[in-house]
Amino acid sequence: MRLNADIKIIGKQVVLVPYEKCHVNKYHKWMENDELRRQTASERLSLEEEYEMQRSWREDDDKCTFIILSQSLLDQYKDEISSMIGDVNIFLHDGVGELEIMIAESEWRGHGIAKECVALMIRYAYDHIHINKFQVKISEDNAVSIAMFQKLGFEQTAYSKVFKEYTFDLHPSKLLDIISDVHLNIHPYQLLTNKISQENRNTKEMNSSETNYSTK
Repeated sequence: MRLNADIKIIGKQVVLVPYEKCHVNKYHKWMENDELRRQTASERLSLEEEYEMQRSWREDDDKCTFIILSQSLLDQYKDEISSMIGDVNIFLHDGVGELEIMIAESEWRGHGIAKECVALMIRYAYDHIHINKFQVKISEDNAVSIAMFQKLGFEQTAYSKVFKEYTFDLHPSKLLDIISDVHLNIHPYQLLTNKISQENRNTKEMNSSETNYSTK
């Protein structure tokens, strides 16, 4: 979605940034994991297809995607790729925002990060996309995700035997609770990379090229 292409959202534990080309390679490595694909109901894509998907998500008006960065890792490494731990999305259809959240790096699960990201996404969508109905579809055996969304105020409204997943909708009375508890800290987005690391990589590449040239 073009709407979020130039902003970042700073939370307590996370920074949400637009899904850029530089993020695709690491994202693709995540999605090589069979369990992650199963939990997110995702198909296995080639790297080229993943780049196409990134372009599509950036341009389509019915999708809003953020890459989740760990604030503590970002403070440590000053580099987005090293700080990537997951993604959070919202897909728009018939006035409803369908949420998706993935904490791909397992060591960052169980710290309240997913809950924080979902709350930030709901507040952002409410304020800037102007929707007030939210939904999530969760695999029947994903007890952790089900419990988290129920704590946020989502209630089960449907079950698909075909896909073996539950549909949960956010109860209207709980929306205001989330909105009132979340403060959006939005800043202009500029890709953050570790310049020293990049310079070292460039130097290694130059040295390698010189070595190859001298041995010809």
